[in-house]
Amino acid sequence: MRMNQIKVFSQDELEEIHSATLKLLSNVGIKIDCKKTQKLLEDHGCEVDNETDFVRMPESLVMEMVKKVPKSFTLNGPDGSFSFEVNTKTTQFATIGTPVKIYDPSKKKGVRKTVLNDTINQIRLVDTLEHINCSHVDVWPNDVKYTALHGHAMYQWVKNTRKPYGLGCYGGLPSQDMMNMASIACGGDEELIQNPRLVGFFSTTSPLHFPKIMTNGFEVFAKYKQPTIVAPEALAGSSAPVTLAGLLTQTNAENLGGAVLAQIYNPGARLFYGTVSHITDMKTGNSAMGSIETGLITAGVAQLADFYGYPSRGPGCVSDSKILDLQNGFERLQTLILAAQAGINYITCAGTYEATLVEALELLLIDDDLVGMVKRALEGIKVNEDTIALDVIEKVATSEKKGATFLGEMHTLKNMKKSLYMPNTVDRNRRSTWWKKGGMDIIQRAGKEIEEILRNHKRPDVPEEIESKLQKYLEKIESRTLKYYMEAEGLTSAAAPVPGSDTEGG
Repeated sequence: MRMNQIKVFSQDELEEIHSATLKLLSNVGIKIDCKKTQKLLEDHGCEVDNETDFVRMPESLVMEMVKKVPKSFTLNGPDGSFSFEVNTKTTQFATIGTPVKIYDPSKKKGVRKTVLNDTINQIRLVDTLEHINCSHVDVWPNDVKYTALHGHAMYQWVKNTRKPYGLGCYGGLPSQDMMNMASIACGGDEELIQNPRLVGFFSTTSPLHFPKIMTNGFEVFAKYKQPTIVAPEALAGSSAPVTLAGLLTQTNAENLGGAVLAQIYNPGARLFYGTVSHITDMKTGNSAMGSIETGLITAGVAQLADFYGYPSRGPGCVSDSKILDLQNGFERLQTLILAAQAGINYITCAGTYEATLVEALELLLIDDDLVGMVKRALEGIKVNEDTIALDVIEKVATSEKKGATFLGEMHTLKNMKKSLYMPNTVDRNRRSTWWKKGGMDIIQRAGKEIEEILRNHKRPDVPEEIESKLQKYLEKIESRTLKYYMEAEGLTSAAAPVPGSDTEGG
């Protein structure tokens, strides 16, 4: 049978958190900076406090909107040749983080600033992995304009992978850029809406705050029905109650508030119930993403998402370690396996460390192996006449052949790939063989394999017409100033053309 799921709440406890959340939303609400969004919510029965910008949401509206969130959807690569389903029953694995540095053992501190070529290599590596199905803007290039970062990422996504991609809801203008570029790649807005290519990240500011720049982008992602993760990153003890039940009640409110907003923007908008919440380390005052409590919080989110009936997202493979050491290893595995065993439907963060601020392609390759191991563990042990194998045991045990083993049996050949996970980065040789092969540790072996993978990677065949349109669009993004971006997002008093309008050049 399959491994049992971890549950941290009883049904009564889930109901108690649900009830407390609805009280929080109706009595306190969510602080929403955007006046247009406030008006939209008010028109749907919410109560707006114009002095504090808190929007109180009635229970009936919350539950009505939650029921509209789809239970499943399919994510597709740019050309549609690769796809996978996200639903409430299965688990998919992806990357995510905001690294501005990357592992480089040749540097004094072991890291250096990331550049666009690192972004490209990360996208290309994910394209080859067996278990990790989606990459995101995990590597932020320091050698391109910040206001054009999303355009460069989108362009390289189309050119270098067959898998879907994820980006943050950085604002209305950049989010519209993402939709326009994805539309160019896949053949139009209708195709993009029907068969989504992108994953959005709607990052809330805990406690209970939806920043304007994020709601601007969230509206665009909802309009195009690109699956979007509501992503509270509350820290127990600082930006949330130190008690995990309190943190999860607050996280629940932010998720349900996000569901209300998404469904009012566009009924049927695809959504993840999400978290990257963890704890404050009380010794240092820093965040502790690799803590055991992160796994407990994630397990709670899995149950809450299941309670409301739509897909969940949580972190795995996260670590606070600054180097590729034992702490890095055990923290990433404990957070991964707890998220998977709890039933999270979309587990992210492969390839990062130092609280997702640093990327290591070597870890990305190793994490793909860890995911393979965890998937095998979740399968459990299959019991039937064939797997019990009484006849094979009798045959080998009573064989007159000296030194008889099960290695040469047809039963072994038939079942070994189904019964045993065979990792690619783990060394199981005898010491003498390991030494003859260079005596390398797992990071060194992964580095060698990555060189080979990137050397042999075959990029998608992007039609010349599509590439030309993408290049032209990227040039338009590059030409914008920071002032233009700020005005477009309504962050200054000046006005700018509406994102995606004819006057903007969309």
